[in-house]
Amino acid sequence: MVKKAAKVSIIIPVYNEKNTVKHVIKSVLKADTCGLKKELIIVDDNSTDETGKILKIFRKTKSMKIIKNSENKGKGYSVRQGIINSTGDIVLIQDADLEYNPKDYPRLLLPIIEGHAEVVYGTRFLDSGPHRVFYFYHYIANRFITTMSNFFTNLNLTDIETGYKAFDGKLLRLIASKLESDDYCFEVEVTVRLAKVPKVRFYEVGIAYYGRTYEEGKKINWTDGVMAIWAILKYGFLVKSRNYQN
Repeated sequence: MVKKAAKVSIIIPVYNEKNTVKHVIKSVLKADTCGLKKELIIVDDNSTDETGKILKIFRKTKSMKIIKNSENKGKGYSVRQGIINSTGDIVLIQDADLEYNPKDYPRLLLPIIEGHAEVVYGTRFLDSGPHRVFYFYHYIANRFITTMSNFFTNLNLTDIETGYKAFDGKLLRLIASKLESDDYCFEVEVTVRLAKVPKVRFYEVGIAYYGRTYEEGKKINWTDGVMAIWAILKYGFLVKSRNYQN
């Protein structure tokens, strides 16, 4: 449990987000983090558009680390690099698009700051602000994957695939060496591994969601859903209960 949080590490994995990354970083820098000092860790997954040039604008920004992968590795790999390089008492994951609003940070952070949780997921399926409406099949797939994950973890999450997750930083760094997923299966794997740690408390909070179409840059597709199902089976059966907090 975070005894007294002083800093939050905000990990931003980036791949070909030239149209949004500058706006997202500025929004994060202005965001309310409940008095916590910010550490921004931006991991560029070897973008091929103008993203790298835009990130150079921020290279001298205080308390910001910019990491570039030598080749395109995937979101999970990028997030893992961010975790390894983080030093915050709390670690929060922020996508580089405009689907999630940093104004929701206090909702994610307070359950950990106040000592109620070690893990907080921002769910798009509990009411808390505007939600763009589209892609019924994505909704069905997400619900199926979340329910299947809950079966193996004995949790009652509503949105495992959410892009907003906050963690006890020390605990997350302890399991970082165990994480294997380089792609979107990170969401499943990190959930299973943390659920297997005794006494870890999960919370969910409602968040706003400004979803994108594929034409606007959305990257996840049906194959990622199939891989998520495989990851649930793999980690659900293989990961054993382990206490990292001793």
